[in-house]
Amino acid sequence: MKRKKITNRNLLMLGLASALVSICSLVLVYATQYATEHMEELLFETVSNWQKILFIFLPTIGITSIYFLRKFLFKGRKNKGITEIYKTLDQRKDHLPPFKIPSHLINGFLTVSTGGSTGIEVSSVVATATVGNMVHSQHFTANIYKKELICAGVTAAVSLLFASPLAGFFFALEVISRKTSKTLFLSCGVSALVSWVFLLGIGGPAFLPIQLEPWKGYALPLFVLLSLMGGLLSVYFTLLVTRMKKLFGNINNNFLRVNLGAISVGLLIFFFPALYGDSYHGLKHILSQTETISLLSVGLLIFLKPLAASLTLGAGGDGGVFAPSIVAGAILGFVFAQVCNTQFGMNLLPLNFALVGAAATLSASIYAPLTALVLVSSLVMNGNQLFIPLVLGSFVARYFASFVLPYNVYTYDFYLARQQQQ
Repeated sequence: MKRKKITNRNLLMLGLASALVSICSLVLVYATQYATEHMEELLFETVSNWQKILFIFLPTIGITSIYFLRKFLFKGRKNKGITEIYKTLDQRKDHLPPFKIPSHLINGFLTVSTGGSTGIEVSSVVATATVGNMVHSQHFTANIYKKELICAGVTAAVSLLFASPLAGFFFALEVISRKTSKTLFLSCGVSALVSWVFLLGIGGPAFLPIQLEPWKGYALPLFVLLSLMGGLLSVYFTLLVTRMKKLFGNINNNFLRVNLGAISVGLLIFFFPALYGDSYHGLKHILSQTETISLLSVGLLIFLKPLAASLTLGAGGDGGVFAPSIVAGAILGFVFAQVCNTQFGMNLLPLNFALVGAAATLSASIYAPLTALVLVSSLVMNGNQLFIPLVLGSFVARYFASFVLPYNVYTYDFYLARQQQQ
């Protein structure tokens, strides 16, 4: 009886601590997201209406600022993305010091708002994992609940960024914890619930305020083919990231490394403005202007978005694969459907294929099919109508990509391989 009482008390404290982590994480990520979106929009519209040549130099301003902040404010300590979370969980040490919160959030803001072609998702995930780590270090709960509190922070971050508490819940379990337990369900469930209440409070429209039309059975084989293509696109992205990081890592001159990558990104943005920042604005424009855009120029974005993201990361920008995978995958699906319609006389729905392409590429990029399925279905008001195609896209692409390339820079397996090499 006494043991049961202690267990129940520990679970109660875990629930309360998870709620605290979630609230703190939501406030931090909301402020960062709000500031990033508004600054990104302001800079993009100002430069577009004034001097487009400035697009070439904007990423340099952001990434150079990150370099000096890292050198002088954060004492030369580098950010290494999700692998930082894996390290602290595996070694059970406090490898997520408090400076990771401002470091990742400020760097993510600077990278994306000035045009760096990635997103703030990974920056937010590591920062909120640090919030969970900090609450754990205050001994509000039993010491064994470190993973639970870190996952609570991660759940809140992804829930808010994509307005989907269920996506945050699955991401924490699939990508961060990589296992399930009663206590993980409790911490992530509490965080998802708090995030849901928070999202109700702030309101806001769906990412794509467009009504889906029902999909047709004859399109099913084409969804499978698109899923395979999404898997290949994620492999292309993975290889680009690894090659670019290696290439830029071999450049000893800091000025050359930062400016070579940042100006390369700026040049791409100058010719293809849709690559600016997270590119969500460009994606919305493409999906809403289906009759007036060039398929050739849009098709190039499928390959240029991963390239621009890889250059951003190689130059020292802060970010990850979420936004690039969603954008490139959605454009892949859109172009695939348009080509089938124009060249083969089919009657496919481009928006449906865009969503399946986004789910397939994201799933293959982070090895998290349930997260991709739930996240993408929440991007539109009636996304559940695409449940079966999204399931196919997420699972087929994930396992096909792992068959083609048995590692991914944002997975636990890749982290373990790096640890063994070191």
